[in-house]
Amino acid sequence: MGKFSAALGLWVWVWGAAASAACAPDTVELRTLAGNVIRFSAELAATEAERELGLMNRDKMASSAGMLFAYPEPHHVYFWMKNTLIPLDMVFANAEGRVTAVHSDAVPLDETPIDGGDGVRYVLEINGGLARKLGLVPGTVLRSAMLDQSASVWPCSGE
Repeated sequence: MGKFSAALGLWVWVWGAAASAACAPDTVELRTLAGNVIRFSAELAATEAERELGLMNRDKMASSAGMLFAYPEPHHVYFWMKNTLIPLDMVFANAEGRVTAVHSDAVPLDETPIDGGDGVRYVLEINGGLARKLGLVPGTVLRSAMLDQSASVWPCSGE
């Protein structure tokens, strides 16, 4: 299966499941500027210890999986790939769930700081290269049960 076919297959599987489990605690959905809805099964990193560990020391991750980093307040964030063995895309979002920046193909084990910018409250890490294939760019909207629903531009109660 070619790269495009694999990405399309992931998108169809992810989108096809969207109606059945919106805003489950272990789910993150993204709505692209084209209106496509993509779903990831996501581990949550909400404590300082969980955020520090992140996806370190893992040698693989399912294409439909990710990790959502949630911070108590929006702030300027930097990430790195210390002890991270798989290439990752980082999708940075503000308190409303609006994607403000995307960093693609972070290099495994690279300790160079990756600047996510100001006002970041959430970061979704997914397998490297998926953000581009799926059309995840600034302006994409993220929703999850972990977001403050009263501030969210795409709350769990709305379709």
